[in-house]
Amino acid sequence: MWKTRSVAGISGKSQILFALVFTSRYLDLFTSFISPYNSVMKTFFIASSYFTVFLIYHKFKATYDSNHDSFRMEFLIVPVGGLAFLVNHEFSPLEILWTFSIYLESVAILPQLFMVSKTGEAETITSHYLFALGSYRCLYIFNWVYRYYFEGFFDLIAVVAGCVQTILYCDFFYLYITKVLKGKKLSLPA
Repeated sequence: MWKTRSVAGISGKSQILFALVFTSRYLDLFTSFISPYNSVMKTFFIASSYFTVFLIYHKFKATYDSNHDSFRMEFLIVPVGGLAFLVNHEFSPLEILWTFSIYLESVAILPQLFMVSKTGEAETITSHYLFALGSYRCLYIFNWVYRYYFEGFFDLIAVVAGCVQTILYCDFFYLYITKVLKGKKLSLPA
């Protein structure tokens, strides 16, 4: 964004949702210290997500396409918030917010995918960005398998939410592999 001085093709609403994800997930910064690396990483995620929102809605506002970024975030936030209250590991404020962040992360990309489907195509850089996000989530599956077999750790909430998120990317992965990697611009069927 900074290099091209443009946010064309990027959903500001998805970025707001990711900022909410990191904010609600990393509130433990104020209650427990794990390591300097952990604290710096969490602070970086929160700051960079809000900086991205700032770039979209203020710095490069002229290049932002609000007409196509029309997904209603409350259709995600309200059900996810309710689910976090109902299904969590422990009924405490930080645990509910952590659970909310896990559930919200699994669907936070929907405004971006909706925007791409509404416009019918995506810039190459946007396609690469979406592929990287989906691949990152896909790789979590290997992490869960590793942790289960070698550490005996299994978190049903994280696994189910991660699988939902990975499934949401499947159609995009197919289009990415069949079009973008062959040098064509990603265009979605009507």
